[in-house]
Amino acid sequence: MIRLAEIVAQYAPELIKQYGHELLPGQLKALSAFELCRSANAPKMLLACDGCDKSSWLPHSCGNRHCPHCQSHESQRWIDKQLQKLVPGEYFMVTFTLPAEFRQLAWHHQRELYELIIRNAWATVNTFSQNDKKLRGTTGAVTVLHTHNRRLDFHPHVHLVMPAVAFDARQRLWRNKRSGFLFDHKALAKVFRAKMLESIRQAGLQLPRSYPAEWVVDCKAVGTGQKALVYLGALFISGACCPKKNIVSDQNGKVTFRYQNSKTKQWESRTLSGVEFLHKILLHILPKGFRRARNFGFLHPNSRLVKLVQLIKRVFVPPPKPRPVPGCPCCGKPMRIVRTRVKYAGDALPSLASIRETAM
Repeated sequence: MIRLAEIVAQYAPELIKQYGHELLPGQLKALSAFELCRSANAPKMLLACDGCDKSSWLPHSCGNRHCPHCQSHESQRWIDKQLQKLVPGEYFMVTFTLPAEFRQLAWHHQRELYELIIRNAWATVNTFSQNDKKLRGTTGAVTVLHTHNRRLDFHPHVHLVMPAVAFDARQRLWRNKRSGFLFDHKALAKVFRAKMLESIRQAGLQLPRSYPAEWVVDCKAVGTGQKALVYLGALFISGACCPKKNIVSDQNGKVTFRYQNSKTKQWESRTLSGVEFLHKILLHILPKGFRRARNFGFLHPNSRLVKLVQLIKRVFVPPPKPRPVPGCPCCGKPMRIVRTRVKYAGDALPSLASIRETAM
C-alpha cells in the first residue's frame, strides 16, 4: 500500500516550484502535515504493556482534518453519532450539483459559494417538506459537502441524507410519508437554481455570462439510511484526498489511482504526474474553519426531538463501535500510552526503563 506521505516527500519540491505562487497558506500547511504524518520524522508516542512489560514506539499522526490517515477514526465517530439519530421512516439521498459554469466562481470564492450550496440545498428540501401534503412540517437532514468527483476533478456538490418524515410544530404532530417517493428531482432543481442565483446576487458576486436553464439534482431511496450515512462518513476520508487503498502505483514520476465509475459501477484507473496528482488533492482543501458536514432541522445537535421520537417508537439505537486499542505483540493485551510528543531521532529513542528511572 502506497502512503500519501511517500508521494508528498517525493513530489512536493517540484509542486512548490511550479505552483508555489498560487498555493494558499492552508494548502501549504496541509502539504507539510501529510508529509510528516506517521513518518520516521514525526514525534513519537511510547506504548507499554503492563502484562509483559513490553514497550514500543509509534509515530504520531498529523491530526490534519484533510489527512486520510487521521480522519479514519474521526469518520467512524461521526458515523456512530449519526446512527444514534436514526428515526423510523424511509430515507433518501438528495444530491445537489453546481453546474460547471459556476466552478470558476466557486474556486475564487470558496467560503461564500460552499456556504450557499449547503444552505440553499437544505432550504430547498425544507420548503418542499413544508408544502408537501403528507408532511406539512420541518424535516431533518444530514449534509456533507464534496468538492471533487471520483476522478479528483473540481466538482462541488452536496449530499443530503434525510428521512421522509417531518414535524409540525404548530400542531405538534409527527408525520411519516410512506409512498416510496420523496420529491420530484426536476422540481427540486428548479427551486435550488432560483435560490442559488438570488443568493449569489445578494452576496455581490458576478454571475457567469451563461449558465444552463436546467440544473441537476438526484433523489433516490436509500432504505433505512444506515448505508448512506456510512457512505457520507467515507467522504471525511476522501474529502480532500484519494483514499490510500485506491493509490495503486507510483512509478517513473507518475501516480495511478483507481476509482469506481458512478454510472457503470466498474472500477477504472487514472494516471497523472506526481506533481499534478498532489495539485489536484490540494484543490480540495477547505477554507480554515469551514465545516464540511452539517445537521439541519430536527437532526440539528440542539434538537431534542429525535430522542423523544425514538423513545415513543421504541427505536433500537445501535451502540457506538469501541475505539481500537493497540495490542501487545507478545501477549495480545491492550497497551497504554506512557508518553506522547517525544522528539527523538532514529536510535536516540530512550527505553521504557530509562524513562521510568528519570521519572523516579
